[in-house]
Amino acid sequence: MEIVRKRRVSDILLGFFLLSHPGPVFIHIIGVSIFTLLAARPRLVWSTVLLVIAAHTAMQISIAMINDYCDRRLDAAGKPEKPIPRGLVHPREALVALVAGLFMIVLMVLLLLPLPPLALLVSLLYLTLAQAYNLGLKSTPLSGIVFALAMPLIPLYAFVGVGRVLPFLLWLVPVGFLLGVALNLANALEDLEEDQAFGARTLAVILGVRGSFFACHLLILAGAALIALLMLLHLVPANPWIILPILVLTCISAGGMILFFGAKKPASTRKFHFYLAAFTCIVLAGGWLLGVII
Repeated sequence: MEIVRKRRVSDILLGFFLLSHPGPVFIHIIGVSIFTLLAARPRLVWSTVLLVIAAHTAMQISIAMINDYCDRRLDAAGKPEKPIPRGLVHPREALVALVAGLFMIVLMVLLLLPLPPLALLVSLLYLTLAQAYNLGLKSTPLSGIVFALAMPLIPLYAFVGVGRVLPFLLWLVPVGFLLGVALNLANALEDLEEDQAFGARTLAVILGVRGSFFACHLLILAGAALIALLMLLHLVPANPWIILPILVLTCISAGGMILFFGAKKPASTRKFHFYLAAFTCIVLAGGWLLGVII
């Protein structure tokens, strides 16, 4: 007979903490913080900076909470390490995660009210894309497109949040599109076999493990190449002393991912691969913005 271990309060708190996806949310916080500080310089208004970061953090937590609520049945079947299958959070308690996610959306809106209206508009557009992903698009080839459309909105949100709208921000769309699809593939690789087993038709499933790794690395390098081309053609003038080291670092990171990660490596390495890809994209995009505005 199976003995059900009684949960402690610490187990429940840990479960709800893990429902917030602390790792990915932390990466988003780092990204939006870098973009906001770049956008606000040289005259930092710390109250505005903190509001921009706090509102985006609340939105990311809401997306994470609602994601785990929507995926609770799939996670129970294929992801035993998740908080609900582990027994840290009971299935009926997952409704609390949904309520918490909705509360974080309300908090996001309240934090955005003192900021320019365009910041609220961009945030709501990002939120719509993310929740569409949660509610079904994540299991389709459109999952990559959702990521591609959402990623440029993060630096755009940071700039409009501090009231700084610059013409070059339009070029965030093609650069962000490339990096967004790359991040989607890196993120989906960790669960590719489970998604395939449950009939999901994500972009990563269609490309396969080898194709997803190849496309992810190629798209990151393509993003770097586009940034270099925009600088060389003077379409987006930038400081070469900043851009060139960033491009070199990106190529080194991409080379490391090609050498040390891939279809023949253990599946357990894919989570670290995602974090490396995410930080590479943040450094590339953040370095580009720094080189443009200085």
